[in-house]
Parts: sequence; structure tokens; C-alpha cells
Amino acid sequence: MTPGPTPPPSSPPPDGRAEDPVPGPHGTIAGTGFHPHLPDPAGAGSPRLRLHHVRADALDTDTTQTSGMRRFAAVSRHTVGSEKLFMGQTHVAPATSSGDHHHGDSETAIHVISGHPVFVFADDSSGEVREVRLRASPGDYIFVPPFVPHREENPDPDTEAVVVIARSTQEAIVVNLPGLYALHDDPPR
Repeated sequence: MTPGPTPPPSSPPPDGRAEDPVPGPHGTIAGTGFHPHLPDPAGAGSPRLRLHHVRADALDTDTTQTSGMRRFAAVSRHTVGSEKLFMGQTHVAPATSSGDHHHGDSETAIHVISGHPVFVFADDSSGEVREVRLRASPGDYIFVPPFVPHREENPDPDTEAVVVIARSTQEAIVVNLPGLYALHDDPPR
């Protein structure tokens, strides 16, 4: 196979990027995502007309927080203009428990990246309230229905637990609570 022709010195590099790329408004660099031929979108119209590449080092820390954990937004209304979805990461330090909380009317899907976090919620389906503890491992998934009070724990004394979260709302809804309680269905009408 013969290599293609070398572009003249005055041409941009073959990948279409400038020699010193300038990050866009959300830390992205034009040409480094899925469409290297597209220019930086600043002022170029709706953010919903293109793909967005959010780098791991550009996660947004300006999200609602709960004691014992750190949340980072990757995909949200603020970062990429999403209207129906939130994605990000949650980090729980070694030997730490988060505060009790729920996520309002948002469904939450969790994918464990590292560590062995424990997800705790209250259940009274047996007639008395008890704490249920779901111990997860890397690669596992957890689903948290809307309004279900829960907390994350990381019993490991040395390793941080990291999870990726996806929510059915564009922002990270967090309602911090004084304690866990069992959630009940509305009575039949």
C-alpha cells in the first residue's frame, strides 16, 4: 500500500486541526471528538445539532452534593444542553458513608467502575422496616427508582468507590434527608 500525498506546507494538518487547538466553552477541542472536520461550536447555533465530547478532566463539579461523596457532571443541561438526561460520576472515599438522600422524580441507573460500594435502602415489605444492603462490584449495575431514599457506603479502608450515574432528568436532582424510610405506593383509588 502506497502512502497518500503529503499536503503542501501551507495546508492544515491532515486531521483538520490547528497546530495549537483552543478548548471550546466546555473544555472540548474542535476536531478531537467524533467529527474532526467540524469547527468549534461557539456561536454556531444549537448545541443539539452535533455530538459533544466531554473529557474526563473536564467534568463539572458544580452539582448538588451529599455528605460523604463527590458528584461530577458530564452530560447535563449546563455542560452540553441536554434536555432529558444527566450523566456523571460519583466518588465515595474509603471507609465513608454518604448522607441519606433521594433523587426526586428522576430514575437513576448506576454502573460501578471501581471499588465495592454498598447501596442501602429501607424496605418494609415483610411487615417491619429493615435496611437492605446491596453490595456491588465493578461492572455491576444498580437501578434507583424515583423518590427512593438511599445512601452509598464504601466499607473498603483503602480504595475509593467510583460509579457512573445516568438520570432521566437533565440535572442532578438531590434531596438530602435526615434518615432512611420505606417508600410506599399511593393507596389504590
